[in-house]
Amino acid sequence: MELLTTIALAVTLTVPARTSANVSLAAEGRIVVATWSAATAKGETDIYASVSADGGTTFGAPVRVSSAAGTAKVNGEQAPRVTLAPAPAGPPRIVIVWLGAGRTGTALLSARSDDGGKTFGPSAIVPGSDAAGNRGWQAAAADNKGVVHALWLDHRGMAASAGSAETHTHGASGPASDGVEMAQKSALYTSVVGRAGTARSITSGVCYCCKTALVSAPDGTLFAAWRQVFPGGIRDIAFAVSKDGGATFSAPVKVSDDNWKLNACPDDGPAMAIDAVGRLHVVWPTMVKSAAGAETLGLFHAISTDGRTFSARQRVPTQGLPHHPQITATADGGVVVAWDESAGGSKRVAFARAAAGGGALTRAARVADGSYPVAVSTADAIVAAWTNAAGIHIERLDWR
Repeated sequence: MELLTTIALAVTLTVPARTSANVSLAAEGRIVVATWSAATAKGETDIYASVSADGGTTFGAPVRVSSAAGTAKVNGEQAPRVTLAPAPAGPPRIVIVWLGAGRTGTALLSARSDDGGKTFGPSAIVPGSDAAGNRGWQAAAADNKGVVHALWLDHRGMAASAGSAETHTHGASGPASDGVEMAQKSALYTSVVGRAGTARSITSGVCYCCKTALVSAPDGTLFAAWRQVFPGGIRDIAFAVSKDGGATFSAPVKVSDDNWKLNACPDDGPAMAIDAVGRLHVVWPTMVKSAAGAETLGLFHAISTDGRTFSARQRVPTQGLPHHPQITATADGGVVVAWDESAGGSKRVAFARAAAGGGALTRAARVADGSYPVAVSTADAIVAAWTNAAGIHIERLDWR
């Protein structure tokens, strides 16, 4: 039986004369912030944001975030990421992190608003991210002290070994693809936004084109997840913990022994959320066998109660090939997962929900044309957003 999902409200965000795509959301109380990319017909791309002060019912006019015009570099797995950081007084600080041009490669940039999204300060390089080669697939999270942490994949090791000429080809196979040996030159980095000298590499051997995930617990503990290239060319989801504000992370562990062997990058990373009782939820796609014995993609969910070990994976009910999952914790202690799935030659957005207590995820009746969905929880609804032909589509969803 599918959950009935009621569309309480729907709005579309666009920037005139531009193509809007690649949305992220953040929410705190009644404040919901959307950030996305808007590109001209020539491909010049900037980052924009819009803020709702009424739980996603209405949104303000789009405000440009990126100060260097036309230089943002985005795609679905590299959308701009938005966080809401506690402020001593007034609304939370809005901090947005995205990928742009660096001096000798790409770099992460950030901008901050202290006035509820009316204006943003000048763009600044995320410390340690302006290096040779490419990087991206970033995540960001604000801890309990209001410190914003960034996580990203980094190819400076590739640039160093290739004399700054990169040979990585994601989504392909063969000698120049993202094989096991080449993956050792790809690293996972973290840094504190706005704080020089805090960048450090957590590990190497990462799968280079899958988004990363970063969340902070109420006590400030940081949890990171990404796709790692394990011995034998296995590309499974890895996980690490920092209990000292990102200064150090634990040795990576596997979330699940999926044993997906692939000499290419799936362009499909994990997502995480912490529920109301402190359990950590991870969702991710991986290869499985269909009933007929053919290889296909499945979407899976696992829970950790101790930040070290995970429950056995449970399959999320999907239809078609699932990609690009996101997850949010709900106000009642459950979680909602959003993803896009390909079926019948089209791509649609789908949802599943698990109630408080860790029950199985149940697919919702709500599906819609679109791709790369995201979702956040307010006190009285789930606010979801995705890209469709009209731009950034946003809905408030009530669940029954």
